[in-house]
Amino acid sequence: MAPTHGSFARPAHPLSRRGLLAAGAAGLGAAALGTPAHATAPTAPDVIALPDGFRPEGIAVGRGPYAYLGSLGDGSIYRADLRTGRGRIVSPGPGAPAVGLELDGRGRLFVAGRDTGARVVDVRSGEILASYRLAATTPTFTNDVFLTPRTAWFTDSHQPTLYALPLGRRGELPDADAVVRLPLTGDWTQQGPEGTVNANGITRTPDGSALLVVQSGAGLLHRVDPRTGVTRLVDLGDAAPLTNGDGLLRVGRTLYVVQNRQNAIDVFTLAADGHRGVFRRRITDPDFDVPTTVARYGDRLYLPNARFTTPPTPDTAYSVVAVPA
Repeated sequence: MAPTHGSFARPAHPLSRRGLLAAGAAGLGAAALGTPAHATAPTAPDVIALPDGFRPEGIAVGRGPYAYLGSLGDGSIYRADLRTGRGRIVSPGPGAPAVGLELDGRGRLFVAGRDTGARVVDVRSGEILASYRLAATTPTFTNDVFLTPRTAWFTDSHQPTLYALPLGRRGELPDADAVVRLPLTGDWTQQGPEGTVNANGITRTPDGSALLVVQSGAGLLHRVDPRTGVTRLVDLGDAAPLTNGDGLLRVGRTLYVVQNRQNAIDVFTLAADGHRGVFRRRITDPDFDVPTTVARYGDRLYLPNARFTTPPTPDTAYSVVAVPA
């Protein structure tokens, strides 16, 4: 993880730069994402089967060769061995969905819980360590999460607001009333009608100065000032709109944008401050079936097939697909 800057005090609006900004460029590479530099074993499977009826959406990978996936159905957490494809449920669902996931270096999984806010799960014991009600109003759809050394950031697809959970100097989880709500302004225009997916995937700029949020319904990428909530559209040149933009993954200055119903990942090279990006290529695979989010392990990207165009049943098959990064 990157070094941290100072102690966190719950900020008044505008947000405290020390408390909520990323710690700087030192932690922005693969190590900050918990991603090892060594290559994936050549015998690792390209497709990993998940339990029938699981309904995956989020994925997180740590330093070991394991992927954690959450169920949109009951919120169970499944751990898959990327070397063998075998896995098991490590945390039974609480009955609330698990959407976006992010794993920290302490074995804690931060879970976006759709209309239930957020929770933190110990992946070793399966215990829910804390739960948080994030939104002040309804409707709400806590969709994705991104960790900096001192803050867990969450998007809300139905409210023009980001939520921040401030973490202690040693990673201590905050009290339930410590949620910081950051309204999105500037270039942000909430799309309708009610129920339209707006803010979705989230990461930060290569230099750590701002956040990046994809707005699914509009196909836009926004740069967000984490102190004020003011957004500016990222100039992606003549690249096609990020239609159905979902999970984001940044490795150095490379940004991967999953576009779920397009069955594609668009790859960009970003300016250090995130104001601009250049389209490089599109990744597709015949095994994609509405992939939603993406994580990296070694030289591969792993994406869960959410299969949103297939009616979910207890017998519906689901999988994770690996493609070269």
